[in-house]
Amino acid sequence: MICVGIDVAKDKHDCFILSSEGEVLADVFTIQNNAEGFDTLLQTIRRCVCPGDKIKVGLEATGHYSYNILGFLLDKGLDTYVINPLHTNLYRKSLSLRKTKTDRVDARTIAAMLMSDVDLKSYTDTAYHNEELKSLTRYRFDKVRERAKLKQSVSRLVTILFPELEKLVPSLHMASVYALLSEFPGAKQVAGAHLTHLKAVLYDASKGRYGRDMATTLREAARCSVGSVMPTKSLELQHTIRLIRELDAEIEDIEAAIQSMMDEMQSPIMTIPGIGVRMGAMILAEIGDFSRFDSPDKILAYAGMSPSTYQSGQLSLSGAYSHMEKRGSRYLRYALYNATKYVCLWDPVFAAYLAKKRTEGKHYNVALSHAAKKLVRLIYAMEKSRQSYRNAA
Repeated sequence: MICVGIDVAKDKHDCFILSSEGEVLADVFTIQNNAEGFDTLLQTIRRCVCPGDKIKVGLEATGHYSYNILGFLLDKGLDTYVINPLHTNLYRKSLSLRKTKTDRVDARTIAAMLMSDVDLKSYTDTAYHNEELKSLTRYRFDKVRERAKLKQSVSRLVTILFPELEKLVPSLHMASVYALLSEFPGAKQVAGAHLTHLKAVLYDASKGRYGRDMATTLREAARCSVGSVMPTKSLELQHTIRLIRELDAEIEDIEAAIQSMMDEMQSPIMTIPGIGVRMGAMILAEIGDFSRFDSPDKILAYAGMSPSTYQSGQLSLSGAYSHMEKRGSRYLRYALYNATKYVCLWDPVFAAYLAKKRTEGKHYNVALSHAAKKLVRLIYAMEKSRQSYRNAA
């Protein structure tokens, strides 16, 4: 067995090669993050290997910094292991009480972990190519969150410029309202608008829903409005609405790309009532290759949804009074919770399970977490068997 530890950085990587007998085959050496450096690493590994030797290459999960070298190693057919940095940190501390952390030490630590930890799962081509879906779903998540903040800004600005508007429309975040505020960003501008022009703006943006009556109502409300006349705030409102529209178009493009990838995957998760493309894609993207997990409990731990346990002497925190770890993928945790809410609405089996937990006296969020764990077990079984969902009711 030959173990190669790689500490990944932006411009260079530190590598260390160890044999199963504990012999240092190549002390820590540095390669550049380029094609020449990757070839140097491969040649060094080949010089250390004898016929019949098994090679294990390990590196920490460092996001985009490790993506290129990871793809190179997989293309060369090497068994590659991506290790959680928290795992390597704990392992390094277990070896010494001294507080030492350098790139050279990390490379040695990773190689030693590969030698000692037989439970590590190798990274696969499936997981590597799944990074594209993960990148898209996370990008969409960030864009949606950015849009939500801008919508809050719109609500704040309308409260200053035209506070009566919110009571006259179902929502401020409608195409017709945005069209109105883009052209008339304040009560003063609406009050001074020509009724025919105001009606045309509303009619076109609402696709005929609003006409002369709404235009008259809005103008009368604007003439009696207590809204402030602040040109700078009006300008900010117009710019904010423009940014929201741009984000809407970007999110639509991202969702189309996600839909295309999900169509290719043909995952059985999409047959579960209540799970749509967005949440289904995020769950699959964050979990990646299901073969990495021996059981659904491992996925729950990866999502940070396992109960924490603490015991020392007579003090024991477990079971009913333990808190969720929340140390895993926050994206997966978010997707599972949101998907579970809709599954409990659309599927009678999950609805009954949630109601049962509620009758046991559990808080809604606690009961929902139990339903989420049930959903994870279902998804795991379906992905392993590649069978669609069959209602058990």
